[in-house]
Amino acid sequence: MSQLFSPFAIGDLQLKNRIVIAPMCQYSAENGEATDWHLIHLGHLALSGAGLLIVEATAVEPAGRISPGDLGLWSDATEAALRKVLLSVRKYSAMPIAIQLAHAGRKASSHVPWEGGQLIPPAEGGWPALAPSAIPHGPQEPAPVALDRAGLQRIREAFVAAAQRAHRIGLDAIEVHAAHGYLLHEFLSPLANARTDEYGGALENRMRFPLEVFEAVRAAVPAALPVGIRISGTDWVDGGWDAEQSVVFGHALRERGCAFIHVSSGGLSTQQKIPLGPDYQVPLAEKLRAEIGLPTIAVGLVTEAAQAEAIVAEGRSDMVALARGILFDPRWPWHAAAELGAQVDAPPQYWRSQPRGLNNLFGDAKIGQR
Repeated sequence: MSQLFSPFAIGDLQLKNRIVIAPMCQYSAENGEATDWHLIHLGHLALSGAGLLIVEATAVEPAGRISPGDLGLWSDATEAALRKVLLSVRKYSAMPIAIQLAHAGRKASSHVPWEGGQLIPPAEGGWPALAPSAIPHGPQEPAPVALDRAGLQRIREAFVAAAQRAHRIGLDAIEVHAAHGYLLHEFLSPLANARTDEYGGALENRMRFPLEVFEAVRAAVPAALPVGIRISGTDWVDGGWDAEQSVVFGHALRERGCAFIHVSSGGLSTQQKIPLGPDYQVPLAEKLRAEIGLPTIAVGLVTEAAQAEAIVAEGRSDMVALARGILFDPRWPWHAAAELGAQVDAPPQYWRSQPRGLNNLFGDAKIGQR
């Protein structure tokens, strides 16, 4: 029996298999509001047969967007737009859907990737980026604005309000984004955090604001709604955030009711040296799973069914997330199920698509013909 296609529970949330669709920015919102693109994008991914779909990084305030096209959940208008998309998707898919709540920090106010991705200056419609300290992400970039206590309180409250909106529109889980060089990761890493108050310096202090945000989000929604986190397990830079600090952070999160930990890496420094290759981030997930004991999601250049099966079967991670790979092949779980001799959910409109010899791919599907 395939372990990748075995069921798994994140708290009270039941998943039919261990395949997760990672959050992937689409840069296609209008004033933070989901558009028809999101209906198309999320709609076809929700028919993929994966166990869980996580909506892209969703800004908790306008200043927290990476780009002007980022999805948001900070107002009645952004809430209504995303609710409309979810209602349409759920007419045809029972796949659980989570959301990643985020603040871009010093990486905010950027052009969309297909327009270069550089910072947008205020004179061209950009806005001041915010960060723990006035340390720019790149050497040629202007310094961000260091957050004062009022700014920290506002952002903490923005995460809470977005979490409440996420619960109100029926999302099944929340992932707090503390990875990839965005605001909460910036507080964690000594490469971006040079504060001299209780939010900087020692590891305990650098963890303080991310933990405050997580605690506040956890307390703002019902206990039955899983709240997890995405972290960068390492900055891939000497003297930066690393796996050992991630373990300490993970234990603190577990004490605060964290439901899962989604393990990525990098994104904070232009000096990073990442050893790219198949499974290159899986050892980080494996270490955190073993030492913290939280349900863990591994991600990063996992492209083959046998590869994902081995990660789960060998106990290296509880779940495996796909991002670019599932954009390239939106039926990846179908193909993996066929290869591994498993079954996968599919809409009845597509039942007749299964090739000869795979009559049980879609379970008990009964296919008639006129």
